[in-house]
Amino acid sequence: MKPLRILHSESSNGWGGQEHRTFKEMLALRERGHDLELVCVPHARLGERLAGEGFTVHHVAMRSGADLSAVCAMRKILKHGRFDVLNTHSGRDSLLGGAAARVARTPLIARTRHLALAITSRATYTWLPHKVVAVSDWVRRYLVSEGVPQRDVVTIYTGIVRQPPVSRSTLRAELGLGDEAVIAGTVAILREKKGHADLIRVAGPLIEQRPNLHFVFAGDGPLFSEIEASVRAQGLASHIHFLGLRRDIPNVLAGFDLFVLPTYQEALGTSFIEAMAAGLPVIGTAVDGVPEVIEDGVNGLLVPAHDDRALAGALLHLIDSPDERRRMGNEGSRITRSRFSVDTMADEMIEFYRSSLAERGAMKRAGVHPHA
Repeated sequence: MKPLRILHSESSNGWGGQEHRTFKEMLALRERGHDLELVCVPHARLGERLAGEGFTVHHVAMRSGADLSAVCAMRKILKHGRFDVLNTHSGRDSLLGGAAARVARTPLIARTRHLALAITSRATYTWLPHKVVAVSDWVRRYLVSEGVPQRDVVTIYTGIVRQPPVSRSTLRAELGLGDEAVIAGTVAILREKKGHADLIRVAGPLIEQRPNLHFVFAGDGPLFSEIEASVRAQGLASHIHFLGLRRDIPNVLAGFDLFVLPTYQEALGTSFIEAMAAGLPVIGTAVDGVPEVIEDGVNGLLVPAHDDRALAGALLHLIDSPDERRRMGNEGSRITRSRFSVDTMADEMIEFYRSSLAERGAMKRAGVHPHA
């Protein structure tokens, strides 16, 4: 079957879950024989990472959502590259790239929705793209409620790359902790909606009850200094440890006994998936797409958001139950091998592109032109 030519677009210059998924997806589809390129803003970290992997990366400024020079530049890239698909990811590149692809008559325009935030431009989900990919069923249902035709939205979960098992983590030696310590760990950017403050609020009483309990926060972010200062002020610094930004996440996760993140908002929850792949039981909140990752009582525990009592209870249950931790961790690891693998994501994206292209071709032959 003929390889697909796919152009991804991204107007963000940062690096988060959205960019990481695009990076993994492009690598996986290239391994399957398809041709992929990226158009992004200058100095975008995604562009730098993909260029380092040998991808062709085009740079367009994308100064605003009405930047006609950007539309012309992207149209030229699309026409010259004869792409089968344009897959957009953020608001600005969806506006500009979508308009460019319409003018260039690109056969398929798709947008991937990565976030649990309210949408700000319906046109970038209804009029400009032909199809939309949601990273969870929760996101898909939300988009349909906002007017995106149900037939035009598909859920494809974000997959992870399973890392080789870490024989022995260096984390405990780094923190001066022995094997008797129970470590409840978190890997997430330190910002309000991740719920670190909730975790710290319940930590004090729990540490008094279980002196061998330690919390470890990996990640940086806008609230790092504020949260760290709060921990010191409460006299909890000997039991709540801040690692900052880490590049050795598999090593860090291998040092945890359980993973906990009382997030307020999460389109899916890739950090939970990474922890599950490392064989950890997970505690999360029953918000947005998280229940699609955590099955309560099977691979972890779900609690209501902002419920300190429920969060403390879930923590105590796993702290005191090593056999339960082991059982849930094994089940989580099993789930990530299929439902949340990069291979599954890549295969489903290819099937999505091919079926969408075939559908559009059939409609054109029949003289039907929805979203033409």
